[in-house]
Parts: sequence; C-alpha cells; structure tokens
Amino acid sequence: MAEESKQKGADVATTDIYNVEAAEILANEAQHLPILEAAPIYEKLLSTFPTAAKYWKQYVEAYMNANNDEATKQIFSRCLLNCLHISLWLCYIHFIKKVNEKKGAEGLEETRKAFDFMLSYVGSDIASGPVWMDYITFLKSMLATTAQEESHRMTSVRKVYQKAIVTPTHHVEQLWKDYENFENSVSRALAKGLLSEYHPKFNSARAVYKERKKYMDEIDWNMLAVPPSGTCKEEQQCMAWKRLLAFEEGNPQRIDASSANRRVIFTFEQSLMYLYHYPDIWYDYATWHAKSGSVDSAVKVFQRALKALPDSELLKYAYAELEESQGAIQPAKKIYESLVANDASTMSLAHIQFIRFLRRTEGIEAARKYFLDAQKSPTCTYHLFVAYAMVAFCLDKDSKVAHSVFEAGLKRFMHEPRYILEYADFLCRLNDDRNVRALFERALSSLPPENSVEVWKRFSQFEQTYGDLASMLKVEQRKKEALSRMAEDGSSELESTLYDVVSRYSFMDLWPCSSKDLDHLARQEWLAKNINKKVDKSSLTNGANIVEKGSFGLITNSKVGPPSTKLVYPDISQMVIYDPRQAQGLEIPAVLSSTTTSSVALVGSGNTTAVEEILKVVSPALVAFIAHLPAIEGPSPDVDMVLSILLQSTAPTGQLGKPTTQQIPAGPAPSTSDLSGSSRTRLNPNGSSRLPREGHSGKRKDLDRKEDDESITVQSRPLPRDVFRLRQLRRSRGVSSSQTGSVVSGGSAFSGEQSVSAD
Repeated sequence: MAEESKQKGADVATTDIYNVEAAEILANEAQHLPILEAAPIYEKLLSTFPTAAKYWKQYVEAYMNANNDEATKQIFSRCLLNCLHISLWLCYIHFIKKVNEKKGAEGLEETRKAFDFMLSYVGSDIASGPVWMDYITFLKSMLATTAQEESHRMTSVRKVYQKAIVTPTHHVEQLWKDYENFENSVSRALAKGLLSEYHPKFNSARAVYKERKKYMDEIDWNMLAVPPSGTCKEEQQCMAWKRLLAFEEGNPQRIDASSANRRVIFTFEQSLMYLYHYPDIWYDYATWHAKSGSVDSAVKVFQRALKALPDSELLKYAYAELEESQGAIQPAKKIYESLVANDASTMSLAHIQFIRFLRRTEGIEAARKYFLDAQKSPTCTYHLFVAYAMVAFCLDKDSKVAHSVFEAGLKRFMHEPRYILEYADFLCRLNDDRNVRALFERALSSLPPENSVEVWKRFSQFEQTYGDLASMLKVEQRKKEALSRMAEDGSSELESTLYDVVSRYSFMDLWPCSSKDLDHLARQEWLAKNINKKVDKSSLTNGANIVEKGSFGLITNSKVGPPSTKLVYPDISQMVIYDPRQAQGLEIPAVLSSTTTSSVALVGSGNTTAVEEILKVVSPALVAFIAHLPAIEGPSPDVDMVLSILLQSTAPTGQLGKPTTQQIPAGPAPSTSDLSGSSRTRLNPNGSSRLPREGHSGKRKDLDRKEDDESITVQSRPLPRDVFRLRQLRRSRGVSSSQTGSVVSGGSAFSGEQSVSAD
C-alpha cells in the first residue's frame, strides 16, 4: 500500500510539479525511509518548494537522528536564512546545544552566540516567546566563579529581558512577570527605577501584540509556495500578507527606525516563504529597501527575485531601472542584453527598450547602430520601425531619418494596417497631406478588403478633417463601395443617410444633434441593414453599443445584434405563498356573519360536526354543485375553469324573483377573508371533508353588509346570472383572478350568492 501511495505521488508530481497533494504524499513516505533513500525525495521536494520550512525540518531531523553532524550543518546553512520559521530555528538551536554540551566553556560560548544569531533573525516572530525564555534560562544556568563574572551574567540576563518585554509576542506578559521577579530578586531599590522605565514600553508592546495577532490569525502557516493560479484562497492569503506588511511598515509601536526596519525585513522574508512566486511581493520588498536608503539591499533582493522567477520580464525591467537610476550603466546594460537574448517571443519589445536605453545612456549613434543590426532579424516586427522612427523624430529632431525609416518599413509591412496608420499619423504631424493621400492610395490598392476597414475609416476621417467637401464626399463614397462588397447585401451600404452627416460634422465629444436623435439615427441605420432579416423585437430595446466614438472623435458603427435568448428563470416549483396567520401562529376563529349565510361557519376547522351543520343550511343546488367540483392543484384554482363549470352547471335552480328563506340562529360573523382560509375544506354531500394540497388563497376586502340578528334570507338564482354578477363584482372591487379563485374554491358559487344578496 505504501509503495502504491509513493508511486501515485511520484506520478502526479511528474505531471504537475506544484501539486501540493502529491508533495505531501512523498514527504510522508520519506519519513519512513532510511536517510539514504529519503534524501533524493527531499532534494526533489525542496527544489520545487525551496521555502517549505516543514520539509527542511523533516530533512534535517532525519540526518540528526542518524547522527550525521556534517550533513546536518550543511542543510542548516542552505535553509536557515531563507526560512524564518520558528520551528526550524528551534531545531537548529537544539542541534547546537547537542553538539556543544560536552565542550565545556567553549561549548557554552558557542551556544550563546547561536542564541544571539537566532534572535537577530527570528526574535521578532510573534511565536518567539519560548526562545527568549530558553535563552534567559541558559544564561542563568551559566556558572560564575567571580563577582565580576556574576555581575556580567546578571547584566546579560537583564539586557535579554529588556529586549524580550518590548517585543510583541504571545508570551510578553509572562516575560514581564519574570522580569519583575528577576529585578526584585537582585535589588529592590534598582528594580523600582528600571520597572517604572520599562513598564510603558511593555504596555505598548502588549497593545501592538493584540493588533498584530489579528493580522497573523488570517494567515495560513501551512500553505506551500506555488505559482499564483487565481484561486480565492490564494488571493485572500496574498491580501492578508499585504495587510500585515502595511501594518509593520507603519511602525505602530513607535520604536527606533533601526528596530522597525528589522521587523519589516523579517515580515517580508516570512511572506516570501509563502508568496515565493509573486513578482509584486519581490518588487515591493526591493523598492522598500531603495526608499529606505539601502540600494545595495534592493539590488540583492532583485537578484534573489530573478533566481526565483527567471522568466519574469517585469522584474528584469524593474531591476534595470534601479541600476540605471543609480548610475550603474553597465549592470543595467547586461540586464537588457539578457532580455534580448533569452526571450524570442517578445524580442521586438526588448529591442525597442534597449534602443531607448542606448539613446539615453550612450547617444544617437549607439541607438542607430543597434537598430540597423536588429532590423535584420527575421523575427523583427513593424513595431521596431515605428519605435525607432519616433525616437529619431521626437528625440533626435530628425524628420528625414524618421521618414526614411518609415519608408524602409513600408516595403516589408505594407500588409500591416496598423503600420499604415502609424505612418499616416507621422505624415500628418509633418503637415504633408499630399503624401498622406498617396500613402492611403498605395495601401488600399494592395490590402485585401477584409484588412482595409480601419484604413478606409482613417482615410475618411483625414479628409473630413483636412480635405474639402468634394474630396470628403468622394472618399466616403469610395469607402462605401469597397466595404459593401464584404456585406451580404451591399445595396443599402451605398446609400447616403443622415447618419453619415453626423459622422462628418462631429468633433471630439461635440455632436450636431442630441443624444436622443443620435440614438434614433443609429437604430434606424441598424434596422436598415437588417431590413430583410428576422429581428427579435427585444433587440430594438435591449441592443447596446450601437454607436461608438472613433479615434478622431467621429462616430463609427459597431455591430449590434439581438440579445442572447438564453435567459435564466427562477425556480418557482418550491414557491410558498405567504400567509401571515401561519407565520404569526394566529388562530382566526371561524364564526358566522349576520349578513352572510351560515354555510361558511367553521371553514378550515376540520370539524365534522361543523361540516354537517353547514350542509344542513346550504341549498340543494349548492350542495350538488360542490359535489361536482374537481380537485384543486396548487394554492388556488383557475378562476376561468371555475367560471366555466358555473356556466355549464345543470344543477336545479329556484324560480327567479321568488326567494326562499331559512331561519338561522344569530351569531357573530366571519369576515370575507375567512371564506378562503389557508386550510381549504372540500365539502361533500355526505358530510365528510377533504383537504386538498396546502396553500393559501388571496385575501379579499370585507364587504359592508347590513346585519340582521334574527334571520337571513338566502336567495337562490340561476347560476349563469350568479356568474355574471360575480364578474361584475370582481371588476367593481378590483379583485385579482387569484383572489376570486380562492373565494370560489372555499365557498365556491355560494360566495357569488352572497355578493348578489348583498347587492
């Protein structure tokens, strides 16, 4: 099983060297192997993750367990200064103690130097409290045979305490208590003055520690340094480190500049353990050194950065810029030469930047000589000709050389529209309108129609700016004729429109019409082009980018099409109708109204006796109608379906104009909303009740009716007439279909009879 895991990790690591899962598998396997077999695995891992402190720690512990002190020292020399992780440094100090424990006074001195060396690098770590305590314990354990040695020992312990209590670590409060005990044990008189002096500093360190810890808690200390891939976690970690760096650069503890700079350096070095492949972190680190006045340190950071990211052109340009700004011309020149030699894909850009560098540092002749050599390269592009021509024109003030360069490039890049446009701009600066027209004519005669669109637009814009009306209209017509060959239906392209007038008489952000008119004209032109196509109506209102601004401030057409038909609709299958009675847990009593029939008493209560009472007072026609109602799907029935049933009903009806009366005991009345409660009861002639699917019907406003405490007259009329009156009532009340449907569902046709009676 172990062999399979090892093989799996090796296979994945081969395909993706920055695969974190594969690296963990290999590291776990290496821990269970002899050092001779594990060493190649560790070397492979550390070549990919050179700042992974946990892998260095595993590697060095394997040699320590094998008692191979020389190999252990070599590994520590490779990793300590690049991995400022407290666990790795604790392993180092443990090794130093072990090596020197039998060397007597000489060994103690070596251990003391190792502690000083360690604290100078990681003493600012928030987790360095145990290291300070260990060092203090070590100093206290040193033997002193004379009073002078004892005084020196006490002074050394005091200095270490005073450094520790002003460092914001997890153990700063414990260190302060130990320091108080130490000073009081030596001299109470001296302790009072020293403690009063250092107590404000301790309070400041404690306050900064609390703030510092907030930033530290956002950081994942187990993350491996991999190239950025844009994941959310990577972005969060990068921003967390930048926040911590900004916090440390602000010197919140207000300590001296030297100590504050050491903390910033320590934080940058720690961040590079995890953001090793981020060029912006390297650049920030180098520029911070340069701003702090340490240019040599900035140069060293750039050199380290280029070892970590040898393909980063940005860092090379930044490094060359730093060297040039300090007057180090030859080092900067070597960087530019490496850029030209190493990256063929961006050789033209490297050539251009090198020409500019040579023009700045060595003069006109050096730049011209290099251009003549570079333009012979088969990978040279038109950008080099444009760049050198502009250097000659703008810096050397030599328009003849610039013109010659453009002409030489035209022989090679006549097929490049961008080159034609740059050459035309140059001639426009010279006010050479004749050669501008000649250039456009030469280019348009050789360019294929699909590549000539931009050239035609620029030619038209040139004539609109510098030509007369005749030449302007002529070029505009020629442009339309040329571009119409590319369209499916070129006839409409040849016609002049008011939109063309807008194009000719606009300047920068000034238009000869309002934005409303401009929008209208653009839409009309688009419609004219698509007159024979089927166009979705929504494209007329949702179309975007109909007009855009050209390079000379003139409007140009852009493609406008119907919007995407791929629409995302909400899932309404899980929709639940809101019922305030259910939400608030209210119980609305079902009671009888003196102005309505008693057939709606106790609706939704599920009480069988109540249902039987209802059926006793309901007319036979209504009972027959309710019995034939279909089952309801959803929170409310389709009102049109219910109306259709009413119209087709064959239930017996009473004689028109002869009301039948029934005596009903007086009682409190329910509001109309009770007729369509959330608990809908289907009434059957046999007195049973059936509840359809849960839902909630819409509310209706209470109808004002006269109350009669003794009896209610229920008038039975033909159902079609009831439907007619129900429709009239719905229109007059403004009740929606869903609300009316709910009423018909709960009390059905009887609700219509209530309304008629109420009238």
